[in-house]
Amino acid sequence: MSLRVLSVASECVPLVKTGGLADVAGALPGALKAEGVEMRVLIPGYPAVLARTEAADTVWESPDFFGGPARLYFARHAGLELYVLEAAHLFDRPGGPYLDGGGSDWPDNDIRFGALSWMGAQIGAEGAGGWQPDLIQCHDWQAGLVPLYLKARSVDLPTVMTVHNIAFHGLMPAARMAALGLPGWAFHPGGMEFYGQVSALKAGLVYAWKVTTVSPTYARELRTPEFGGGLDGVIRARAGDVLGILNGIDEADWDPATDPHAVRFRQPRGKAKARAALLEEMGLSDGPGPLCVVVSRLTGQKGLDLLLQALPDLVARGGRLALLGSGEPPLEQAWRSAAARHEGVAVRIGYDEALAHRLIAGGDAILLPSRFEPCGLTQMYGLRYGTIPVVARTGGLADTVIDANPAALAAGVATGIQFAPVTAEALSVALDRLCDLYADTDLFAKLQRNAMRAPVGWQGSAAAYARLFREIVPTP
Repeated sequence: MSLRVLSVASECVPLVKTGGLADVAGALPGALKAEGVEMRVLIPGYPAVLARTEAADTVWESPDFFGGPARLYFARHAGLELYVLEAAHLFDRPGGPYLDGGGSDWPDNDIRFGALSWMGAQIGAEGAGGWQPDLIQCHDWQAGLVPLYLKARSVDLPTVMTVHNIAFHGLMPAARMAALGLPGWAFHPGGMEFYGQVSALKAGLVYAWKVTTVSPTYARELRTPEFGGGLDGVIRARAGDVLGILNGIDEADWDPATDPHAVRFRQPRGKAKARAALLEEMGLSDGPGPLCVVVSRLTGQKGLDLLLQALPDLVARGGRLALLGSGEPPLEQAWRSAAARHEGVAVRIGYDEALAHRLIAGGDAILLPSRFEPCGLTQMYGLRYGTIPVVARTGGLADTVIDANPAALAAGVATGIQFAPVTAEALSVALDRLCDLYADTDLFAKLQRNAMRAPVGWQGSAAAYARLFREIVPTP
């Protein structure tokens, strides 16, 4: 019997993306089809979404929905079945999904995504266009109020709260409860209250039937004060209901043999042309060391300030570095300055999807020194292309990369390099190990072959989600 699941998400590829949440929301429906799960995605009607979807059917509308007229329509796009919440007063704006053109949060984000959560609960309670889910999957704080809205309506529908990054709580003043229609009985430390405010994420963690996050290691890390973002107590209290399911990547989009953006290859030896093309494009001369690449947001979380400190040692070993990213202005400037100081460093500030593919195709190694990383997809792209990941031992990075220690090398299973603690000194040691491995041509080629064989797709993860969904959906 097919299982019907509604996925409530604030972003979804290929329509709108700021991070890994969008990749998961866009990839899971297709991956779950093979598991007998029919998944539809509820997404806000941002301008980019409205421009790329056509209403096949208006399934709900209201003249006054959280401050203005709104409608819900069903659409299909790129293989996805979508419910689009069209509400111009909430979502028809310039800038990104969460930030205005100046990089500040929209002041009414709580209302905007409270409305999205309300609509998710509405579909769960009454259906939409003749379709009603057996279960709702809620992604991050933007969908965190769905389980509470259902409980307030006395609707006993299974819900799964999926945490992509616990650092973002969706905090709002308690005074907003009335405008959002939130029940006063839930405003207490055991409910949605967080130090005098409402936490949409905490509401989801408390009232959802089950909680998942995007890697097994991150699920364990969330129980600790260091990684739990103030919600570690909630995670510990619900430890039996918390499950880590690793993300996957789109293997069709990230395939070195068919990539339309880069020099194509099937085996590590074919990377030589992609490497040479990347050096030329980035204006770098070749050297005796590895060509390292970084494709990342430039934030403290990603540890790229640590890489700045370790950079001189890498360059001294003959390594090269090509970086693509944007983020915090001080880090952007620091990396521009590093490129000016070091002949072997090239930096592009911004984001360019095609260039990201060429960096990962042409690099010898990809660096991810993150202080925390719930899952991470970039290291999986690296594995797929035989671009050796050098990663901090945290979250999904620890779960996807097998460290090239002596035992793993002897067993022939190593796929990359892990380091801990997450310090500049430990990163320097890891880069030194990378240079040593690179100098042994045969060993490095074997490492690349191992990496390219590593499982990085959605098959196993989709099966795990399907098992979880079926465990908690009551049997008819």
